[in-house]
Order: sequence, then structure tokens, then C-alpha cells
Amino acid sequence: MTTVDIVGTRPVNPVARLLTALLIAGGLVLSVDWVSALTALVLELTLFFAVGARLRPVLTRGAVIAVAAALTAVTILLYGQPSGTVHWHYLLITVSDGSIALALATFLRVLAIALPSVILFADVDPTELADGLGQVLKLPARFVLGALAGLRLVGLLGEDWQYLGYARRARGVADHARLRRVAGQSFALLVFAVRRGSKLATAMEARGFGAHHHRTWARPSPFAGREFALVTAGFVIIAVAITTSVAAGAWNFIGTR
Repeated sequence: MTTVDIVGTRPVNPVARLLTALLIAGGLVLSVDWVSALTALVLELTLFFAVGARLRPVLTRGAVIAVAAALTAVTILLYGQPSGTVHWHYLLITVSDGSIALALATFLRVLAIALPSVILFADVDPTELADGLGQVLKLPARFVLGALAGLRLVGLLGEDWQYLGYARRARGVADHARLRRVAGQSFALLVFAVRRGSKLATAMEARGFGAHHHRTWARPSPFAGREFALVTAGFVIIAVAITTSVAAGAWNFIGTR
């Protein structure tokens, strides 16, 4: 999946995706109601397909988020603050009209907040994101490059874990005491990560990455019409969602009702 505009082929700047996701999330956390969440969710799905998201990745990643949202909603359903008619009560579990409504709102809200972050960032290249953070948002280059280097090393953790397992099996210490083996292997992985990070930090300092002077960038990070269009779409989504909720009388600012 590549996030592109309707007429172009250049990927949308990751900073625009970040701002859009933050804008939608920031508006949705202001209220706990199902109307604004459902409205935002429907508009988000329209946005995803408008920017070039394919159906299968959306359904696959959406299913994972839906499971997480459902687990959260079940917790609210069983242990949320009771109000209205009580349908079932057992020990600490109380299912009432209030907990059902709150569980539904929570389920939709988790979906509406998480989907933009997952779908819009599914194909983001870490280097392009770092370029955007440094050039568009003007974040300190030292922080941006350090975060990029750390993110690049995350992929090595899986290989390190696999090689540690091979080494322990070769020494005959991986065939019993599974819990102790996992704990010891995790500690060894932590040591490897700290050592590699220290060496990388020293190497980057030696190459001048830690300098405080103005830094140039090898690749430009354009922020033009398509980026402004995406951010504007995010603003429209949250504005329509809030307006619809207020008009329907469902607006519930930070769960005050």
C-alpha cells in the first residue's frame, strides 16, 4: 500500500500523515460518545481509499485493531460504571444500559483513533519520516537522527534473538527450564542492544552527527498541495464528527455525563 494523491505518484510526506492522525485522535479524545466516533470512522474509510489504500491491507490491519478494540469494550461492558436498567449482575460484574453504551462508544473510538495511525503509516520509510521531521517540523537534527538510527536497529533484535537461541542450543542449555531460558536470553539480548547502541552512538559522534551547527539534508522533504489536502481532510473529518455529535445531542466532553 502506498499513500499517494489522486493525480500524482509521489508518496505523501510522512509529516502530513502524522499531523492528520494526531488531529483526528486529538479531536476524538475530547468526547466519549458513539456518534462522533462512528461518523469519524466512516469518513476515515472514505479517506483511506481516496489516498490509494487497498482493500485487503485495510481489512487485515483493521481486523487486528478490531480485536483489540473488542477486548477493551468487553472490559468496559462488564466493569463500567452502571447506569439505567441493570441487565445482569454477578459479584463485581454489572451489565447495564450505561455500560453497554459506553462499551459501544469505546469500541468505535478505539477503531477511529487507531486506524489512521496504522493505515496511513503502513508504508512509511523511516528515513523519509526523519527527513520530514527535520526539514518540515524543524525538530533538532540530533534527536531526529538518533531516533532514526535506533529505529533502524530494531529489525536486528529478531536476528539477535534467533542467533542467541542457536548458540544456547549448541551448548545444550536450551532443552529444559523454558522460563529460565527465556529470562536469560532476554537479558543477553538487552546487553547486546546496549552494546550495539553505544558503539553506534560513538560512531555517529565521530562522523559529526552530534554537531549543533545547521545541518543540510541529502534528500528534500517537500510539503506541498497534496500534504495540505491530507491535513485539511483530517480537519474536516474531525469537524464533521464533532458537529454531528453536538447536533445529535450525544456530545459527552471527556465523559462528564
